[in-house]
Formats: sequence, structure tokens, C-alpha cells
Amino acid sequence: MPLMAIVSRLRRGDLFFSRLRRQLAAAVAVCPFTSSAAHDAGTGVSGPHLPVLIVGAGPVGLVLSMLLTKFGIKCAVLEKSLSFSRHPQAHFINNRSMEIFRKLDGLAEEIESSQPPVDLWRKFIYCTSLSGSILGSVDHMQPEDFEKVNSPVCVAHLSQYKLVNLLLKKLEKLGMHVYRHDPSDDWEPDSPLEKRILVGHECTSIQSTNEGVIVTARVHNGTTLEERRLHCSILIASDGARSTIRRLVGVEMKGERGLQELISVHFMSMDLGNFLLKNRPGMLFFVFNQDAIGVLVAHHLEQGEFVLQIPYYPPQQNYQDFSPQACEKIISKLVGWALQDVQVLDIKPWVMHAEVAEKYLTCNNRVILVGDAAHRFPPAGGFGMNTGIQDVHNIAWKIFYFLKEVASSSVLQTYESERRPIAISNTNLSVENFKAAMSVPSALGLDPTVANSVHRAINTGLGSIIPKNMQKAVLEGIFSIGRAQLSDYVLNEKNPVGVMRLEKLKRIFAEGKSLQLQFPAHDLGFCYTEGALVADTSENTQNCNRAGSGRVSREYIPTGRPGSRLPHMHVKPFTAASTEETLSTLDLVSGDKPEFLLIIAPLKASYHMARVILTKAEELRVLLKVCIVWPHCSCQSRSTGSRAELEPWKNYIDVEECKKDRSWWDMCCLTNKGVLLVRPDEHIAWRTESDRVADAVSEAEKVLSRVLGL
Repeated sequence: MPLMAIVSRLRRGDLFFSRLRRQLAAAVAVCPFTSSAAHDAGTGVSGPHLPVLIVGAGPVGLVLSMLLTKFGIKCAVLEKSLSFSRHPQAHFINNRSMEIFRKLDGLAEEIESSQPPVDLWRKFIYCTSLSGSILGSVDHMQPEDFEKVNSPVCVAHLSQYKLVNLLLKKLEKLGMHVYRHDPSDDWEPDSPLEKRILVGHECTSIQSTNEGVIVTARVHNGTTLEERRLHCSILIASDGARSTIRRLVGVEMKGERGLQELISVHFMSMDLGNFLLKNRPGMLFFVFNQDAIGVLVAHHLEQGEFVLQIPYYPPQQNYQDFSPQACEKIISKLVGWALQDVQVLDIKPWVMHAEVAEKYLTCNNRVILVGDAAHRFPPAGGFGMNTGIQDVHNIAWKIFYFLKEVASSSVLQTYESERRPIAISNTNLSVENFKAAMSVPSALGLDPTVANSVHRAINTGLGSIIPKNMQKAVLEGIFSIGRAQLSDYVLNEKNPVGVMRLEKLKRIFAEGKSLQLQFPAHDLGFCYTEGALVADTSENTQNCNRAGSGRVSREYIPTGRPGSRLPHMHVKPFTAASTEETLSTLDLVSGDKPEFLLIIAPLKASYHMARVILTKAEELRVLLKVCIVWPHCSCQSRSTGSRAELEPWKNYIDVEECKKDRSWWDMCCLTNKGVLLVRPDEHIAWRTESDRVADAVSEAEKVLSRVLGL
């Protein structure tokens, strides 16, 4: 068609060309950093093309690098810092994250052996000082946690920097090493980058190409700077709450900003550790007295390692006001006496937000946000790091099948449709839990909303015209009057106001309305309602903890519903050397390769379905294993198992239910004619009953195509 004719039709608003204009505009909007000059991937680019480049070497980025390396996907990690932080930061690892860590070459076991004994951190303690009166305490461990009813592993308490150290050691065994640039080294353009954690590399710009993304990184070695350009198929932003990548691609955060500003003080004191070990061991200590208010996180009592969180009200209070000496004085006020061995290691200001990125994928699905780059939560409930770890567990197998050209790019889009609703749900729950934490000082006559209102009035009202030094004096004077509510004169059994407040506090603790640590319905019961799965509406939705459904119950209800995590049950493999050897059903899903799992019962129609799906999976180059769950006491079948039914296929396992009174199929809300397809991330992709499938071949093709986005 002549050029002028095309222009004419465009001007007339021809339907086809209007649609084309919209598609082109959308393509440009997807990544505004597309550059024609960048399309030549070989120009000025250091090293060969990388399948995956991860920016940020925190726990989330390192877990993803480990998963991809185990799957055989080449990747590298960029970290802007020259060294890894020693600030403890996150410390609570929930059930689901520990289940993921069980598959990472024994990482969960190493965490369990490195953490303090559980009896030293199972409680939250509320007191007037660390050596004064206890206002109440909450034990967050239940008998079922130790009996491992809902999960094969317990929650854990380990400082983030210690977890990072364990991950680095695991990665070294996989051949992935930390690389610090030496300016005397010659950087060969074709030198391999995979299996390197490149520290001192700060991302400064992004350009989209036909094959992926070009990243420009500023390289620091402590004294000099230089730039490098790296080319990758997929760029992962795991660079934290103040993500550079998120800023460069122009993705906005949505939610509540500035819920609270705090000063975080990392310090050591063996004297304090020994005192609390003997008298009142716990994880969190909420201290309220006339002189100071703060929350102490005991990262390891036996090692005397703590982090103190202090409310902070700028600009009247300056970060410089919190010198090591000033922090030591605050610590003494909260402890109840002057410690002689306090060593302040680090002091950091930080702001609490409750936000989720407006989108998780951009630049034609080539730039993907994970972890804190995608969501920022209040620390209440420990959802931040845990949600990030589960993000990368979700995306890793999808990246594998996309890069192997088995799945389409739409499988990457399911990461957003699955994980973003979970982040929104966890944001809401974190905010709700934060408000529950504030109910304790409110009951004591210290309503935090009043303090925030006073602070806002000074900043924006008539108070803003007062000189800064007077503003500070007014603010601290009002806070001092507020803390007078915590005096022994008020909080005693002879003062009617004190009695009323202490009784209210007891009710809050007894009814579980204070800050909570574990949320099994959310930690284990979160459920994807759309994405890389075949949705099922046959079961009552109460058995699926839908994202955003609200905090109705903390109880976890196992289910076989598509989108939910595979339920945990102990089973016995037919090949077991002893009667004591058992597996969790979660162990049936491989941790070393992105393999799907098909679970059936030993029935003729189910075997037929398995053979058809095995054939189709092989045709599509999808890794698949079959598990046959036999009823309890199927001893007569041990000699042959499913060999005759599944020949010539070898990739199957026969297992037996361990308990007579607990049926696997009942737990999954199915009969023994049930068929479950489980994804490599242990979430159920599809379920049916074998006698309901009229055409097994077309059903298998439909299911696998839907899951892979074909």
C-alpha cells in the first residue's frame, strides 16, 4: 500500500490502523526506555548475553539465583554495596518459606541449627521496663506447630544477615561466587558473567532491546568508578524498598505512606542477654515507662544481639539527636539500669509504608519486580521477606519454561495476576496487625493517633510558625505529659483508672487482639484465583483463603482447590527401607528441577489419565512425574506397585497413606477417583475426577496449554 494511502487511512480512523496505533502506543508505554541504538546488543556490552540478571543480593535475590542455578538457567546478580549488611533487619521465617528452604540443599535444617532455641523466642513480652513489672505476655507457638500437623517444618527466628551468609555458602557449592572488581584486572568483553554475584555494581540505566534488556552499571571498587553495559533476556528487580529499577522503569507504588518513622539501633550486650535468658526470655519486648518507649527485638539472647526500635518525629527530632551515647541512655531507661557493656553497632532511620507496586512486569515482560521492590509492608507479622521469597518461588519455574521456549510470555504475566493480590492481602493484614499492636499503648492511655495528630498540627498548623527549637520543646513536652500515664501512681491496683486500664490490657491479650506472629490461614492457605491454573468453582470457597478476603479466621484448612498449596501429609514410599521412613507430600515435588507432579489413586481410569498426560507432557517438553497414593496397609501391592499400569514410563512413585483414619483424598475434598496436577512451586494447577473426563487427550492438551499460556 502506498505511503500516502496509509497516512490517509490513519487519518480517517480506519479500525485496523486505529487498533495498530493503540498497540504501538501500548508497546511504547510498556517500556519507555526502548532505544533503537540499544537494539544492537553487541555494542559496548560487557560479556555474553545473560538469560537472567538479578539486581539486589538480599535474601530474595539470592534465593532466586539458587533456584535458577539448580534449574540450569544461567544468571548473575548485581549488588550496589561493596559488602553485605550486618544489620539484622528481617528475622522471622514463616512456615511456607521454611518449606521452600527444605528444598534448597538442606537450608531449612541449617537455619534450625543456627537459630536460638525456640523457648527463647516464642513469647512477646509487655513491660514497664526490661527489669520491671510485666504487663502481659503472649506465647505464639501452639502444640500443632511442634507436631507438624499442617507443615513438615516449623517457623524459625534468624537474623537476615545470617540467612544471607547461609545462602552464600549454598551458592558457593553450586559454583556461584561473590566477585569484587579489581581495577588492575582486565575485563574481557567475552568473559562469562553467569554464576557471579557482582558487588559494587550499581544499576544506573535500562534500555529495552529486541532480545531483552541492556543494563548500564556503575562499578565501584572503593576508590574508582567505571561503567559497564550488560545484556540479559530478563531483568529481575530485587533491589529493595527503594528500588532503583522500579524508579528507572517508572512503576509507582500504591497504598499508605509514612505510617510511622522509627530509629533502628543495632547493639550488643551480653549482660542484657544473660539477664533476659534467666528471667524473661522472648522475641519482642514492648517497653512503656515515664522516661522512654520502645520495642526491643531479641535477635539472639545467647549472643546478646538486639535491635531497638524507637519512635521518631522529624523534623523536630533530628537523626543526629540519636548518637551512640544518646541511644545508650535510652537503652538504660528501657532496661531499668545502666548496662556497662552496651556496644552500639549501627543506627538507621526508616519509614514504615504499606504499599504495593501498580504492576509487577514492564518492558514487554522483560523487567520483573520481586520482594520489597514490589511491596512494602509494616513489619507486623513478618510478611515482607517471606512474601518476597514466595514471589521468586512462583516466578522461577515460569522463567525456566519461558526461556526454554516451552511456554509463552503470558506465563510470566501470571506471576503478577497471582502474586500481586497476595501482596495486597498481606499489606492489609500487616496494617491490621500493626493497629492491633497499637491497641496496647492505647489501653494504657497512650493513643498513638493522638501523638501523630499533635505532630501533624505542629508541622502544618499554627505550630509551624513557631521556631524549630521551640517546636521540638513543645513536642517533647507533650510526649512527656503523655508518658506520665505510665507512672506507678497511675498503673497500680489502688488507682481506679489504672485498674480499668490493666483489665482492658488483660482482655486484649486473652482475646488475641494484640500483635500476632503466626497466620496459618495466610502463610499456608493463600490461594491463587487466576493465573497458571485451571480454575475450579466446584468447592465452597470458604476452603480457599482468597487474597483480599479479610481476616476472618487464622485457621488453616487444607484443600485440593486449584491455586492452593498442596496439603501436607506424611506418606510412606513403597521403596522405603524401613517402616519408619516417611515423606511429606510436599517432598514429592522436586526441588532440583521444575517438574510437575500428577497425583492419582491406583484405579484403571486414573492410570489411563496419567498415561495420556505423560505422553502430552513429553510432546510439549514439560517435566512430569506421577505419584500414586495407595490406601493405608496396601502391603499386597508393594511388590509390583504401578509398574504394569505405567510401562514404559519410569518417572513415577508409589506411596501409601500412613494413617488409617486420615484419607489423602478426603483432605483434598475429592474421592479416590481424584486427579491433581501440581506445579513446580507446589501449588495445585488443576484437579478433576477421572470418571468425569470424556476425552482424556483433549483434556490433557487443554490443561497443559492453559497452565503454560500456549
